[in-house]
Amino acid sequence: MKNILGIIVLLVFLVSCNSGKKDIDPYSNAIDKTASAKHPGKKLMETNCYICHSPTATQSNRIGPPMIAIKKHYMDSETTKEEFVSAMQTWIKNPNKEDAKMFGAVKRFGVMPKQAFPEKTIEQIADYMYDFEIEQPEWFEDHFNEERGNGNGRGVGKGNGNGMRNGQNKQQAQTNFEDLPYGERGLKYALTTKAVLGKNVMGTIQQKGVLEALAFCNEQAYPLTDSMSVVHHAKIKRVSDKPRNPKNIANLEELKYIEDFKKTIVNNEEPKPLVKEFDKNVKVYYPITTNTMCLQCHGKPNETLNELTLTKIRSLYPMDQAIGYDVNEVRGIWSITFDK
Repeated sequence: MKNILGIIVLLVFLVSCNSGKKDIDPYSNAIDKTASAKHPGKKLMETNCYICHSPTATQSNRIGPPMIAIKKHYMDSETTKEEFVSAMQTWIKNPNKEDAKMFGAVKRFGVMPKQAFPEKTIEQIADYMYDFEIEQPEWFEDHFNEERGNGNGRGVGKGNGNGMRNGQNKQQAQTNFEDLPYGERGLKYALTTKAVLGKNVMGTIQQKGVLEALAFCNEQAYPLTDSMSVVHHAKIKRVSDKPRNPKNIANLEELKYIEDFKKTIVNNEEPKPLVKEFDKNVKVYYPITTNTMCLQCHGKPNETLNELTLTKIRSLYPMDQAIGYDVNEVRGIWSITFDK
């Protein structure tokens, strides 16, 4: 009798253990979703990466591969987190054709612009990518399987990158920004506008060259920005201490914020939206920083800015001041105003 009771207790214990494991399954429960949402790397990835690597852009309307593609090309079942984070750090610090693992992406989009992110930022983004599911476009699974052949080479690791598919990306794209805290809301307005401008400018550079991109900016930058103001029911501006267009000159208050953001970037810190609340509305400011792509039109003459481009700039913008920059410098700020 004692043996039977012992066996029953043992079975109950084993069932309890199995139930416990299911309850903490990192891929299917609310606890993991909460951990994912709270992970600092998620917001950093959305802020710093989604401009070019958006999960909601269509396959034909992209300026870079989605983040899920990066994860799957840099991970397999044997990749440790340390190896993955190190690989991300190495690539971001020195993106180049010879070391690229995504040959198709480089052929289509070119090598990504060099950007000077704080190491901590890259570490947190990579840590998030390794541990959690990444949103993916609806078309991606078929594309990846076709590219690799029945899914061979899929990154496994923790959170194997199945991501959000079908209607979930659409839901993400339709997020009600008005429910967000003021700083995040203003940042979303700035980044979605930056994405529209960036997609068009980078697409024009890739397809037609820098001179055509300059002409595009001259004709379309203001209308596109104004259109996003209408979409978001907000006043969206880009202002600078060294404007290309005199209409974009920063006022005294904005000049102070530009200097404050410059100190943040020089100190290799992650910038945060600056929020100013008034009786009926809110103003949010966020820096505009340079990368190697920007330097083709905003760099140093005879170094990253060639003479032909400089001549074109002077013809389109006779009062231009927006040259002489290096990578990771503050070229201005977003100024976003919306009602409470």
